[in-house]
Amino acid sequence: MNYQWYPGHMTKAKRMMQENIKLIDLIIELVDARIPFSSRNPDIDELGKNKSRIVLLNKSDLADPVWNKKWVQYFENKGAHVLEINSKTGAGVKSIQGLVQEACREKIERDRKRGIVNRPVRAMVVGIPNVGKSTFINSFAGKACAKTGNKPGVTKGKQWIRLNKNLELLDTPGILWPKFEDQVVGRNLAFIGSMNDEVIVIEELACDLLKVINELYPEAVGQRYGQKNEEGQEVVALGDCGTQDPVRQLHDIARSRMCYSKGEELDIKKAASIVIDDFRSGKLGRMTFERVGDTKDE
Repeated sequence: MNYQWYPGHMTKAKRMMQENIKLIDLIIELVDARIPFSSRNPDIDELGKNKSRIVLLNKSDLADPVWNKKWVQYFENKGAHVLEINSKTGAGVKSIQGLVQEACREKIERDRKRGIVNRPVRAMVVGIPNVGKSTFINSFAGKACAKTGNKPGVTKGKQWIRLNKNLELLDTPGILWPKFEDQVVGRNLAFIGSMNDEVIVIEELACDLLKVINELYPEAVGQRYGQKNEEGQEVVALGDCGTQDPVRQLHDIARSRMCYSKGEELDIKKAASIVIDDFRSGKLGRMTFERVGDTKDE
């Protein structure tokens, strides 16, 4: 399956960001901790050149904690200020205000020498669709400032939000880039819901997802979907250390979760949706699909 999605409003959103970058002191970029490399829009590096940067590993509670630490170190080595956060629960969010002051220390000091005091830092919040920007802003502000949703494309235009006398945020729409040169990147974005599910063959996406999970977390599928009878014998065996065919696994999951459409006919689409939803919600366990050292810029 070819993974590609770039609706027309994203071109307009990118243009708006380019027009506003001159007003900005700091870029706060949210990435998905499960795929920190794929969830970074490469256009942001060019857009935010010479601007202070904060990278927030959002949804870190869904990612492998071992790799969270390694990705923090990776981005710090690139010169960014980095935090693991969970914008839904607010974990890590309270530390961001101090990080903003640290990231913009030179700017604040320059203002002070010029006699400019109490001018707020202006930060642009950027990230791909469905990475959690609006949820983060609401959590950071302590109130509902931005519209949220569980599908990509909820934020359509820019919005200035004054958090306090020291910080103003510019909320921007989530944007992708016109073409994924590496289809693995597109696939990863589809896994986390950053592409519109309606343009994707859900059964193929689930099979691709099962293949990756089998390779990296071989016991996860069996632990989640395997079934045993009263004697402890497996009646639906899944996830034999990654040796099973994902198509067969998906059929087994359909049986395990009683996904039937007509009589005894398996509803594979329903089973595929269960697998994808379970991954996105963390029910399959904490997983990181991209590892430091595998990125193309190293």
